[in-house]
Amino acid sequence: MAQRTKADRQTAAKKGVATRRRRAAQKSAADAKDSAKPAGDAVTSAAKSLGDAAKQAGKSVASRLGALRKGR
Repeated sequence: MAQRTKADRQTAAKKGVATRRRRAAQKSAADAKDSAKPAGDAVTSAAKSLGDAAKQAGKSVASRLGALRKGR
């Protein structure tokens, strides 16, 4: 095996550091994405519930108006 010079060792060390940083950044991005998903799901669920509540309120108002028109 050929001798490794100081420059070779330094280059290898720099590549190692760059690889570790890149992997850490990728893990960080994946973690951020994973933690944001439940928040997005909660917003979607809340919006759906709000829509359902509005729909029910509309039905209730329509029923009351119909009852008033019939004189009940």
